[in-house]
Amino acid sequence: MRRLFRTTACVILGGGLSLAVRPAARATEDTVITAVASKASPDYVRVKLADGSYQPETYAFGAGGFWGGMHDASIDKQKFLDVARAVAGPLAVQDYLPTKDPAKATLLIMVYWGLTRVPAPLSESAAFINMQVAQTNLQIAISYGIPALIVAARNQIATAAGMLQAENRLRQRTDWQNAGMMGYDAELEAAERFEQTPLQHRRDELVDELEDNRYFVVLMAYDFQLLWKEKKHKLLWETRFSIRQRHNDFDRQLAAMAADASRYFGQDTQGVIRTPLREGKVTLGQPKVIDVEPEKK
Repeated sequence: MRRLFRTTACVILGGGLSLAVRPAARATEDTVITAVASKASPDYVRVKLADGSYQPETYAFGAGGFWGGMHDASIDKQKFLDVARAVAGPLAVQDYLPTKDPAKATLLIMVYWGLTRVPAPLSESAAFINMQVAQTNLQIAISYGIPALIVAARNQIATAAGMLQAENRLRQRTDWQNAGMMGYDAELEAAERFEQTPLQHRRDELVDELEDNRYFVVLMAYDFQLLWKEKKHKLLWETRFSIRQRHNDFDRQLAAMAADASRYFGQDTQGVIRTPLREGKVTLGQPKVIDVEPEKK
C-alpha cells in the first residue's frame, strides 16, 4: 500500500463512548455522497467469532496531522482530539477498541484530516484569457489582411498555447496528488484510458469530482507492537473517506462520514465506494496521552 504520510505517534487512548446513527430523511439530487477507499495488507486477517462478529482488536491513536488546502472555518478549528473522538465510535462498532495499556495494543491508528485545494476553473486562468485575446487578434488581422499583424497574432497564440500546456500539467499534478490522498488514484489511472474515446465523459466526471474541494479523513493502521518494540513500520490497513466541501461543514458532517466509512475499516474495497451520507452523532470520553514517539526521518 502506498504511504502518503510519515508516521508520528502522539498516542492517545479513549474512555467510554457511544454512537447513534440514523438514515437521512430523504435523498435528493443534492444528497451528500461519502466516498470511501480502503485497502488491507494480505497479512491482515480479522478473526471471526462463533456468532459471526469479529474478535475485538485493541488500538491506540496516533496524531497524524492536518493537510490544509484553503481557509475553511469548519475545519480550521478542528484539532486532532476532535477528529479522534469522531472516529472512535465507528471504530468500536467494528470491534476496534481503545486500550490504556500499550503492551496490549495491537494497532496504532494514525489519523489525518484535511481539505483539498483544487485548480481554478480553466476559463478563469490567465493563459485561457490570453488565448482568447490572441485568437480574436488573429481574426482581426486576417480580416484586414495585414501580414505583420497576422504573424504577431500567431506568435501570441503559440505563447498562449505554451502557457495552457503548463497550466494543464500543473492541474494534472494537483489532480493526481488529491487522488492519492483520497484513494482515487487507481480509479483515475483506469479512467485515463478513456481520454479522447466515446467514454471520455466517464473520465471527465471523475476529474470533476476530484476538482470539487473535498473534506477528507485518512486512517492508517500499523502493527503497534512491531513499531513499539522494533521501530518498524508495517501498515496493516488504511481507510480514506471524503465528502465535497460545497454546501457542507466538516465539523457537522465528520461523525456521519466516519460512520459511513466504518463498515470498510480493515477491509479492501477494491477502489472507491460511494454511499449517501447518513446523519450521525458520536460521544466519546476524554482521551489520554500515554506516550509520544518522535517522528521518523
